[in-house]
Amino acid sequence: MYDVSVSRSFVAQHFLTVPDPGPEGDLHSHHYTLEVTVSAPELDEYGYVVDIDDLSAAVDTAVKAYRDQTLNDCPAFEGLNPSLEHFTRVVADHLLEDDRLSTETATSIRIAMDEDDVARVGHERDLSGTE
Repeated sequence: MYDVSVSRSFVAQHFLTVPDPGPEGDLHSHHYTLEVTVSAPELDEYGYVVDIDDLSAAVDTAVKAYRDQTLNDCPAFEGLNPSLEHFTRVVADHLLEDDRLSTETATSIRIAMDEDDVARVGHERDLSGTE
């Protein structure tokens, strides 16, 4: 199995919408570190899992959509508590809609996101079509 990862750091704001959120219910910022990993059991005809420049550009576009934003105001979070768990899924959705990200030989994509230096959440998608 081969893996290619790209990471980016950024700041975004949110407030939790769960019952009794405590101080997390007030608008606040977090420093996020996003790591996107694409995996494949074999390489494509050029010796790639995925083109790193294309993956980097797709990650940059995804990060740009949320950098310095209030997640609660972003359309992807409409009706959702902007938890770190939801955030990883939203980023995966965003990346998989990007035409630059060819996943021809890839069998999975994993989104891992750190919130400050306190927590890390991961979300993985099977891209092999067997799910």
